[in-house]
Amino acid sequence: MNEAICVCRCEEVTEEEVREMVRAGITSVDGIKRATRAGMGLCQSKTCYTNIARIIHEETGTPLAEIEPMRIRIPVRPLKI
Repeated sequence: MNEAICVCRCEEVTEEEVREMVRAGITSVDGIKRATRAGMGLCQSKTCYTNIARIIHEETGTPLAEIEPMRIRIPVRPLKI
């Protein structure tokens, strides 16, 4: 796969960046999120979760069913909409 492919369009995180993080020992989707900001954009990981999980699976061999989704955190304070 092309390493320059954008995995998270909202935060402009590339596949190469995610693979580097996994090779450095970050093997959870939440860990990748904290290290790269992937999944913190407007879509809140709706588009990039599957790509990140696939990369973790390819690099570590962990079955996709065992890769936990990103945790969703509610705002600290209520937001007026």
